[in-house]
Amino acid sequence: MAENVLRRAGLADFLRTRRARLRPEQFGFPTKPSRHTPGLRREELAQLVGVGVSWYTWLEQGRNIQVSSQVLERLADILQLDEEERYHLFTLARGPKPLLETREHEIQSSAHQAILNALGSCPAYLVDRRLNVVAWNESACRVIGDFKNRSERARNVVWFTFMLPSSRKRFVHWERTARSCIAHFRALSDWYPNDRWVAELIADLQQSSPEFRAWWPQHDILLRCSGSGEINHPLVGSLVLQQTSLVVPERPDWRMVVHTPQLKADTAAKLEAVMRGDAHLHWQDETI
Repeated sequence: MAENVLRRAGLADFLRTRRARLRPEQFGFPTKPSRHTPGLRREELAQLVGVGVSWYTWLEQGRNIQVSSQVLERLADILQLDEEERYHLFTLARGPKPLLETREHEIQSSAHQAILNALGSCPAYLVDRRLNVVAWNESACRVIGDFKNRSERARNVVWFTFMLPSSRKRFVHWERTARSCIAHFRALSDWYPNDRWVAELIADLQQSSPEFRAWWPQHDILLRCSGSGEINHPLVGSLVLQQTSLVVPERPDWRMVVHTPQLKADTAAKLEAVMRGDAHLHWQDETI
């Protein structure tokens, strides 16, 4: 199926889920016991935006119609989209910016690996737009995941977050981590809807993970994957880390993810201890 058709379907679903979050009384519409539609009705949203009901219905049906920037701005305002959701709305309506053709081996260069290695005890790795971990340092292997010995599928951030028991044990706030992960992945998959590999991954996760199956239809979006998180390491206990995602200039849809220690729980000293320890002890509970 053509990519623009799939992207319009993603836009339609995104609009429906955002519309369902709104309460009619927020906008002065009456609420009746017989009302079964969650959130605003299509005709109510169309009235607020200032467009025809038929036109807006076609938009939510994924039809090939032109949408002006002014209408998108008005939709974003009425739907109360945050900054990231607004960006996502425009990307779905307009399509992502074309990327320079860059071969994978040109991205995974020795220079990038040198940067990862230079970060020392700070866990760091490189992810592609499918959230596959394609390069990493030793600290990432000892703290985040045994990437050296995992299968290609198990090096995907979404897959190992939802499917590996070791991830549920290590991520102290697993649900928060998993929800952020699926929201970021949802945005990326919406932008490149014709990616068969991603479609197969989504289908596998929907079949295998009850949480993924329940959360995917919510269509939550997260573009910036930064923030504080806690890992329960089997050798040193609590590690409180700040995650920062850096754009790879050669490929703007790739990221270098760096975890730096926070002062809490003596994380810096514990990371140094992790690096001095025996690597094979870190993943005795790993299931791939």
